[in-house]
Amino acid sequence: MSTTYEGFTAEEKAAMKEHAQDMKKSARRASAADKAAEAEQDVVAKIAEMPDEDRVLAERVHAIVKANAPALASKLWYGQPAYALDGKIVCFFQAKAKFKTRYATLGFNEAAQLDDGAMWPTAFALTKMTAAVEKRIAALVKQAAG
Repeated sequence: MSTTYEGFTAEEKAAMKEHAQDMKKSARRASAADKAAEAEQDVVAKIAEMPDEDRVLAERVHAIVKANAPALASKLWYGQPAYALDGKIVCFFQAKAKFKTRYATLGFNEAAQLDDGAMWPTAFALTKMTAAVEKRIAALVKQAAG
């Protein structure tokens, strides 16, 4: 069986284009305070654009991150809400509509302090928000932010 490389999907190309636009926009901002305020507005606006199912999850994730890890700065990352510490992405929300997947994802990058032995999860599927899910997200975000 021979497989050929078909290149990036349309969704992947769009995500890369959004990332480049986000980086250019960030570079044009004046002060650090202006950058933070505009980045927060960008994240809130991006969440508002999401389809209802993704938007509800993203709004709760955003609120949980802001309440439990206030040191994390909101920013867009590949066109999705993300949260950074000292400029490094710690965690992010990926809407299921973004890549036409079965579920939304809460992911954590290398900067997250989630280390647990020789192996630990760095992404979690989100299908609905319950009290138990909110509690787990809060604990993960607190730990990830250090």
